Amino acid sequence: MRARLLITLSLVTALVACQDHQGTFAPDGAAAVTSPATANASDASQIAQLRRLVAPFHDFDAAVHAGWSAPITPFFTSADLPSQPGTGAMGFHWGNLAYIQDGGAVNLLQPELLLYEPEQSGKLRFVGVEYIVPFTDHPASAAPPTLLGHEFSQVPEAGVWGMHIWVGRNNSSGIFSPWNPKVSCQFAGTQAAGTAHHHGS
Repeated sequence: MRARLLITLSLVTALVACQDHQGTFAPDGAAAVTSPATANASDASQIAQLRRLVAPFHDFDAAVHAGWSAPITPFFTSADLPSQPGTGAMGFHWGNLAYIQDGGAVNLLQPELLLYEPEQSGKLRFVGVEYIVPFTDHPASAAPPTLLGHEFSQVPEAGVWGMHIWVGRNNSSGIFSPWNPKVSCQFAGTQAAGTAHHHGS
């Protein structure tokens, strides 16, 4: 598990080097503040807009063609980040580098990351989105970034703030929770190889 986290942090380092320190990513780590787990009525219409935006991305290839083509992490479960209490998983994270390098902007309709769960068939199932803001753009000492009135959590291991919205798969822990108990890594091993082969290197 620690090895998988180190792989992710290496990817973060590579992104920093390639992007001239404009952006990084890792899943939510130890939270300085906890975002509320549920969406209120005022959030509903805006989340509906997000659902419409990501509707085509239930087709993984459509997401890749739309710009979410950078494989950011291996499959993550709550056991991989013991500093972040919770149960479940996040899945594979695929990034849109244009949004990762946008100077720390937070835009509901421009999620930096799309989350996918591997299925037995070999396909990837869209489960949610994650927004990230690097500490280089928004310092850890500052007040947390917010979206829909909810605060991002700090990820000190990777130097970013992060926030999830589970708009692809229902989350019994809450739509803004970092972990989804319904997301499984059962087929993650074979899917990782298949995904790499599909996109080449």
